[in-house]
Amino acid sequence: MGTWGKVVLWIAIATWVFQDAPTPGFILVATLMGAVLLGLPLFILIGAVVLVCFVFLSEGLSGHQELTLIIRKISELASKEVLLAIPFFIVSGELMTQGSLAQRLIDVAKALFGWVPGGLAVAAVFGCVFFAAISGSSPVTVIAIGSIMVPALIKAGYPEKFSIGLLTSAGSLGILIPPSIPMIVYAIMVSASTPVDPTDLFLAGVGPGLFIGGMLAAYSIYTGYRLRIPTDDFSASAIFREFKRGFWSLLLPVIILGGIYSGIFTPTEAAAVSVVYALVVELFIHGDLKPKQLLAVGEKSMTMMGALLLIMALAISLNHYLVLEQIPDAMVEWIREKNYSQVEFLITVNILLLLVGTVMDIMSAILILAPMLAPMSAAMGIHPLHMGIIFIVNLEIGYLTPPVGLNLFVSSTLFGKGLGEIIRSVIPTLLILFVGLVAITWVPSFSTALVDMIHAPAQKPAPQNQPEATPDAKPGVKSLQDLMKGLPQSDETAPKVKSLQELMQGLPPTPKAPPKVKSLQELMQDNQAPAPTENEPSQD
Repeated sequence: MGTWGKVVLWIAIATWVFQDAPTPGFILVATLMGAVLLGLPLFILIGAVVLVCFVFLSEGLSGHQELTLIIRKISELASKEVLLAIPFFIVSGELMTQGSLAQRLIDVAKALFGWVPGGLAVAAVFGCVFFAAISGSSPVTVIAIGSIMVPALIKAGYPEKFSIGLLTSAGSLGILIPPSIPMIVYAIMVSASTPVDPTDLFLAGVGPGLFIGGMLAAYSIYTGYRLRIPTDDFSASAIFREFKRGFWSLLLPVIILGGIYSGIFTPTEAAAVSVVYALVVELFIHGDLKPKQLLAVGEKSMTMMGALLLIMALAISLNHYLVLEQIPDAMVEWIREKNYSQVEFLITVNILLLLVGTVMDIMSAILILAPMLAPMSAAMGIHPLHMGIIFIVNLEIGYLTPPVGLNLFVSSTLFGKGLGEIIRSVIPTLLILFVGLVAITWVPSFSTALVDMIHAPAQKPAPQNQPEATPDAKPGVKSLQDLMKGLPQSDETAPKVKSLQELMQGLPPTPKAPPKVKSLQELMQDNQAPAPTENEPSQD
């Protein structure tokens, strides 16, 4: 059945559901699941659901107001500055893939780790870590590093299954090591309920990314030792040579991440800098990118951006409808009624996201689920950055799980293997990622420690029980309160200082109250009034 045939069938199913649907929420869930099972393109699915929800289900709206709301939400999305970072990072990744920046990063990693057991595999893992720090994309990382390292690993004596599985899994670090396109999308989607700074989310991903990368490296060392894979001799001169050759490649993540975290430029500006840097280095310094290749780079980048931004625009509108219908609030209230603890809630969220990751790509899951789960986690007292990293790590695993694991399809195409063979190759590394997910979920400091450390000086609380310094205060000059504290407090030598009210209360009472001071109007009235009689007391 073609795409349009599926669309017609889906409309027929949706119309039948609408007739007897008990609640709008039931309609929404039924239509979404029906469309997913039919395999409709995501932009058609979300766009149709948005129109149906606003036209048929919204209360108090009529005429053109529904479409006006959708257009306004899309316009608000387009006005977000951080959105510009996504196309810039996509273009930057394509430029580095077409040039030699990726190869030079791998050569540096091989020089650093080639002498340890499993050194070449460790170099492949950290090559993915280095490249992830400048690309922001998992599939791009798999293509750039995997196309170079898998043949090298097989040639060095590593099993083909191990080599493909390791690179397919290590490539998923591209969305966890900053900068990360999914992190930017997540920050945009939760901005209405639990605002998250993309820079802080980048910082939160460093610890978990290095932790999972270290676990994959340990697995590589174990495999190399078990298989007795020959290692290279340690050579300081080789390390120096590769660092010199890869200087411009290593400088890029320093500029990008250092500029973001030092406040020199924003993530959006950093993405633009990465494009200019990669273009200048590949064209004029390395000379490995030809001007005629720029057309192919632009074509691939625009195709990817067009699909992503269209889906984001429609998903923003769907999220707006969910907020109007108070669906996130209802879900939060349902969680509260269940009296879930934080542990039970996190277990539920992990299971949900792992299941979603098997049937939905990461961008779709973020666009649909993040606005609902973020306020629920905030209501449970979970740190927004911790929740964001849990979200990303779960969906990172989704890159490696069928039927829609994107890295599986990328590796299948890249290495010319069947999908089943690729799935079997990632099972050992997938188990390692599960262990990493459990550790990251139950140890929030993996995600929050670096952010807290960076922001600690700016958020240091003032010392307690000390007077707050005034802007004009000088060192060594005591305040009046400090001087009075230094006076002797003996009750016998120091008389009690009385207030004005106490002094007045101590005066002897006057026999006659002082005459009342009259106003000019009262004096004039007295002159006109008759004299008082003997039985009538004077007003004076």
